[in-house]
Amino acid sequence: MTYLLDPSQLDRAGIHTVIVATPDLQGRLVGRRIPAERLPSILECGIEICTCAWAWDVEQSFDLIGAGVLAVCSMHNGAPDVALVPDVGTLRRAAWLDGVAICMADPVWPGTGEPLEISPRVMLKKELARYRSMGYSPQTGTELEFYLFANNPRALRKSSFREDLDPTTLTPSDFTIHEGNGYEPFFQKLRRNLRESGIEMEAGQSEWGTGQWEMTFAYGDPLEMADRHALYKLAVRDSAVAAGLSVTFMARPLNDQPGSSCHVHLSLRDDAGQSVFWDPDAEHHMSDTLRSAVAGVLEHTPAFMVWYAPTINSYRRTHSQEIAGYGRTWAVQNRSVSARIVGHTSAALRFEYRIPGADTNPYLTLGGVLASARDGIERSVKPPAMTVGNAYDGDVDAAMPTQLAEAAGMFATSDFVRRLIGEDSTSHFRHLAELEWRVYQSTVTQWDLQRYFDRI
Repeated sequence: MTYLLDPSQLDRAGIHTVIVATPDLQGRLVGRRIPAERLPSILECGIEICTCAWAWDVEQSFDLIGAGVLAVCSMHNGAPDVALVPDVGTLRRAAWLDGVAICMADPVWPGTGEPLEISPRVMLKKELARYRSMGYSPQTGTELEFYLFANNPRALRKSSFREDLDPTTLTPSDFTIHEGNGYEPFFQKLRRNLRESGIEMEAGQSEWGTGQWEMTFAYGDPLEMADRHALYKLAVRDSAVAAGLSVTFMARPLNDQPGSSCHVHLSLRDDAGQSVFWDPDAEHHMSDTLRSAVAGVLEHTPAFMVWYAPTINSYRRTHSQEIAGYGRTWAVQNRSVSARIVGHTSAALRFEYRIPGADTNPYLTLGGVLASARDGIERSVKPPAMTVGNAYDGDVDAAMPTQLAEAAGMFATSDFVRRLIGEDSTSHFRHLAELEWRVYQSTVTQWDLQRYFDRI
């Protein structure tokens, strides 16, 4: 086995602590810290954590656990533990932390070794196994945007975010070098730490929104891509805190600024390493396989919006007109559509899926896109007509959910989703999304006060 960091050489590498981690349903890493010398003892059986890590919402509320509506974790089954079994091939230095390594893990039930079905990492691995059985190797890449502010993060949280936000850029600066230079020391250190952690970045830039930035990851295996994505978000957060800065991956944190996206690029190779999306004789060199993959993704987009747009805030972005994807549309080199065909060579031809926001869980989003594309290929689905011109000039797609509660209903009633992840997991995600909606509906916001306080 090729190691990013050899588990037998941790002491020599100056590693004293290992974080064993896996993604929760929000895409955050959960797990435990252990002394480096303990790693060999847990490689086979893992280290246990409570299943509540996959049962609570973003605020770690026990509402659903107490209600007993989740099969995996409730007070009726005692909120049992699962074991995080390290995927030792992912062990790497967390170079932004002194003397710390991090290893991704998969949760399994103690005693049986059966995987925890609701785990996003387990779901993605199962989908990749389906592709291998077809003789295909997917290649993916993610582009992740975020906002960076000069405010101290603890002060912002303690003020309930009522403190004025101070963006790190003050004017639209998309691709502008000068504005980016002011924060080059921060990003240079971040890039160096990521490189030393085996997280290969492709490029970075300042973005159009004030205080908005983007970094892209080197193209590759979807599981490795999701791991890099999750670790990158952790590194950005940790690095920002260390520098006294605040970062947010909300889909749309500011009313007067564009949202932050997570564009997903997908291509497909056969066992010989050749692109199955490329046809030298077809229009735009797009094979029937590529067309069917796009068709499958677009067909199932409404059902998977709970994964692509998982928060209340997500829909502030998807229902703006700021090239955040628009319904079930596709075209060649057109940023107004949801699936954009890019690349001019066999190696580069792919499609870019533009609907997911920066708040998405990369394991779930990659799993949803891959499953949808596979279904389209298996059924030889034909895509709709390509969009010509600005997609926003077309009719609104009535099949697309407009808010999270509606998305939860579409997810739960999708036959494809239920076949893919099972009834229990489908119900689990529906309950989680509906809880988020209920909490939102029962909360008086600053918007309510500003709009109605002295006018009604």
